[in-house]
Parts: sequence; C-alpha cells; structure tokens
Amino acid sequence: MTVYLAGMRATADRMNDHSLEDSTTSGLVAGTDWTVNSFSGRKVNGITTVHIYLQYTGTTVAIAYNTNLSDRTIATLPDGWRPPEVINALAGDGQTMGEVTIGTTGLVSLRAMAGDLTNGRNFRITAEWISENG
Repeated sequence: MTVYLAGMRATADRMNDHSLEDSTTSGLVAGTDWTVNSFSGRKVNGITTVHIYLQYTGTTVAIAYNTNLSDRTIATLPDGWRPPEVINALAGDGQTMGEVTIGTTGLVSLRAMAGDLTNGRNFRITAEWISENG
C-alpha cells in the first residue's frame, strides 16, 4: 500500500498508482441452502471489488411473474470486505438474473429473481464500491 503524507505533491505517477492494496480469496460464509464455489476481493486505489460465485443447494422456490421474493441471506462477506453503505448488485447464472443487496454488516441478500430458484444453479455476483478504508 502506498503511503501519502501531508505536503506531498500530487504527481502524475502518484495519481496513476494502481497497485494492489489488499486481496483475499477466503472468508465468505455461505447462507443456508448455498455453497461457496469461489470468492475473491481486491482493493485498488480506494475501490473494493468482490466476486462471489455461489451454488444454490436447496429445494425449488417457485417465483411467479411480477411477484416479490422475500429477501434471503445467501452469504456474508468477511470483515474488512464490507461496504460503508447498503449497495445493490446483479446476480446471474447465464439463464436468469436477480438483484442482491450487500449491507454494512456483510449480509448478501437475494431480493429478486427473474425465474424459479432451483437446486444446482450457480450464481455470480460482482460488486464494487468506494472502500472508505483510510
């Protein structure tokens, strides 16, 4: 991590420093009826990016057209990898997609799906936010 001190000049090299500040591939906890396929997080220039890849292992949840899916916790992000405010992201498996929220406590909640949630489906979520990690 590059350290900048008060009084240092903002040079082009410093402004374009895109070095990796932190990364992880562990610590994501799957929610009930979900399994973690993979997880990674990276912090660069004060931006946090997480890639979450989960498989649904529960029984089929039929989702009628234009109806609400009760929010379901599908995972929890590890400490240090949580947004400073609630954010929304897309979740998809190449066949159907939905919306998730990621809260400040790290809870990743599935809010909406455009189709039934069936066993064996693999969903990918990519989310990004300003880290505010000092």
